Amino acid sequence: MAGTTLTEVMAELADLEDPKIREVNERHGDDHGVNLGKLRALAKRLKTQQELAYRLWETDDTAARLLAILISRPKAFGRDELDVMLREARSPKVHDWLVNYVVKKSPHAEELRLAWSADPDPVVASAGWALTTERVTKKPEILDLTGLLDVIEAEMKDAPDRLQWAMNHCLAQIGIEHAEHRARAIGIGERLEVLKDYPTSPGCTSPFAPTWIAEMVRRQQDQPVTRSAPA
Repeated sequence: MAGTTLTEVMAELADLEDPKIREVNERHGDDHGVNLGKLRALAKRLKTQQELAYRLWETDDTAARLLAILISRPKAFGRDELDVMLREARSPKVHDWLVNYVVKKSPHAEELRLAWSADPDPVVASAGWALTTERVTKKPEILDLTGLLDVIEAEMKDAPDRLQWAMNHCLAQIGIEHAEHRARAIGIGERLEVLKDYPTSPGCTSPFAPTWIAEMVRRQQDQPVTRSAPA
């Protein structure tokens, strides 16, 4: 589908719109009604098309922006472009996909991690924390884990929701990945009680850090494979 026009793609996205899916998504702040499996199938057919990705992003349509992320070339974006795009990302799903599918693969990821972590906008700061959480697993040598725990202990309890969630994920990942910091990470979670009462579906892991850490460590000991976030 190389060379597909913006009009054709927007028409196909419109055909995929499902009011029931939109109703569910809007409860989470995501204003689109496209099944994500079908969106991924469309992206697979389109393949990488950077120019089309730019044009889809410019529509300010959530489904179009999610598709833009999937067909883009992460290393093609400049540092300032990514900064602007993150600040434009209204939808939580667009924000998360942009960070995970584009920024993490960008040569500018570390520079943006440092800048965003210190940003006064809590949503932008949450992106910095998401990048830091990846470093906890993949490049812990560049981090001051004790210092991170100090910040989490001092600031997570009163942080806005999106930022609090990102900081809590970082706390859990430190406890999961680094045995020498595990007791402190669990202790911080127990004292702050962030997400302790978060509703968790049967079979899913609670995002409450002490529970999350214990479960993932147990899984690693049983069969050392994935270290994923709770569903």
